[in-house]
Amino acid sequence: MTTFDLESLVRPNIRRLVPYRCARDDYDQGILLDANENAIGPVVGGGDLNRYPDPRQEALRRAIAQARGCRPEQIFCGVGSDEAIDLLIRIFCVPGQDAITITPPTYGMYKVAAHVNDVAVNEWPLTPDFQLDLSNVPRPASGVPLLFLCSPNNPTGNALRREDMERVIAGFPGIVVVDEAYIDFTDQPSFVTELDRYPNLVVLQTFSKSYGLAGIRLGLAFASEAIIDYMLRVKAPYNVNTLSAEVALRALGASGTFRHHVDLIRSERSRVTEALRAMPAVRKVHPSDANFLLAVVDGAYRVYRTMADRGVVIRYRGDQPHCEDGLRITIGTPDENDRMLALLTETTA
Repeated sequence: MTTFDLESLVRPNIRRLVPYRCARDDYDQGILLDANENAIGPVVGGGDLNRYPDPRQEALRRAIAQARGCRPEQIFCGVGSDEAIDLLIRIFCVPGQDAITITPPTYGMYKVAAHVNDVAVNEWPLTPDFQLDLSNVPRPASGVPLLFLCSPNNPTGNALRREDMERVIAGFPGIVVVDEAYIDFTDQPSFVTELDRYPNLVVLQTFSKSYGLAGIRLGLAFASEAIIDYMLRVKAPYNVNTLSAEVALRALGASGTFRHHVDLIRSERSRVTEALRAMPAVRKVHPSDANFLLAVVDGAYRVYRTMADRGVVIRYRGDQPHCEDGLRITIGTPDENDRMLALLTETTA
């Protein structure tokens, strides 16, 4: 593995940063008159909503660690995965000077977060079959501390070959961020269990997809304790609210329902794939390890607009590399999938 020096990658001002210390870092029991909270109580909701939440989400991190097979100290909880993406760029990239590397077609927020932070974006395009191009691996360069890999990939749906990812992680002198938002829909194992093997690895996950909790906006980053410590220093003091943490804890305890929902989505994914492949206007349905499909459809943009106007909204992705005439179709309920297939058949007839 390439020699990895975390401290040399962290921005000097972040290394020197003295984090804000909030009231709940010190005490969370007793007569709490230290944080300028409203001691009378919440006007709605009841419970302890008048009190600030645990700034480090200790109970939630313990539960996640047990579910995902790592240590609580290796977990960061944030406002969706997007907060973790933003924090990583802020910690490791100097504005106006550094760059990140992405592998288009891929999740658009990596580029948006980079531009918001005045960080350049280098592109290492995937091959036409949406895999890493190992014949053209970017050469290590100073000022490019972050590489983002999305697997299973959005918008294509496929998982990247694990051996290719391992080769890239081992050879990259900076931080490799593996976005696993859709990991529960694939048979490929998570990289979370490899954190001790790769000190330069950060894995992103979310409660939005397999847990069906997009509304609570809770994302996760898994990494070495040293990287997580920097993320905890830079984050807002009370970034995860009490209600989101409570719902996430309940979700982690509902393993039977979780498994049933994931199995249903995977079953419907197979059924919808076969139905799409039988349509004359559908030229290709790419293999998927996610909860959506990328289909190549004649006149894709017209089809997308017509279907949306008639109440079935899918997403046009034909403007992405290697995705010409591409429509990204999320797997819905069986009834929603039937209605989508019927309208797509009618629209493309």
